[in-house]
Amino acid sequence: MLEVKNLAKRIGEVQALDNLSFSAQDGHITGLLGPNGAGKTTCLRTLFGLLTPDSGQAEIDGIDIALDPIAAKQQLGLFPDPFGLYERLTPREYISYFASLNGLSNTQADQATQAVIDKLMLKDIADRRCKGFSQGQRMKTALAQAIVHNPRNIVLDEPTRGLDVMSTRVLRGMLSDLRDQGHCVLFSSHVMQEVASLCDHVIVMAKGKVVATGSPDELCQQAGQTSLEEAFITLIGTDEGIAA
Repeated sequence: MLEVKNLAKRIGEVQALDNLSFSAQDGHITGLLGPNGAGKTTCLRTLFGLLTPDSGQAEIDGIDIALDPIAAKQQLGLFPDPFGLYERLTPREYISYFASLNGLSNTQADQATQAVIDKLMLKDIADRRCKGFSQGQRMKTALAQAIVHNPRNIVLDEPTRGLDVMSTRVLRGMLSDLRDQGHCVLFSSHVMQEVASLCDHVIVMAKGKVVATGSPDELCQQAGQTSLEEAFITLIGTDEGIAA
């Protein structure tokens, strides 16, 4: 479970997070939906521990990331930009390295790496260097390092950005599988189709605040609209501000 409580963060002259509060539950895919500049990435970077909030708390399975960042991060899997892989490494080397970073012993890292290679069907490319990999191969390798230490929580920032149609379909299927296995999956997006098809729960953000929460169908009902896109526009207002 992930929870943010009254998070505030100012970056320069911009109030990026403004008393932001929400939770993401185990066994659910939760989407952060908002226009550019809504504060989605700032929120996720605070959960990662990359940014320190001006006030408020971010907790991972009840662990305050500001008070015990190592323990908190061990419960978190971060899906990186798949185009940022270390191309001189093989997937096995790359995944094992991150397993060790997350506190696994050498033996545990080797076992966990093999297990995730089998799970994501990476055996054919496990010992090839990542340079020259297709989008799908990069995506699977990036996801493998995020889940190798079997974290309860998986966080992704616009995960399908730059992926082709087939890679996007594969990733969506993997996220659904993680949800069905009881993991908490949180991702940010501004792609309506993606959010509508994947998410059990959606947090609509604008100007660093929560505007509305609910399932895609519930948001449509709240806004009196038949599509998530129209509901989103109604909820945030046409000027990308908060609806009155």
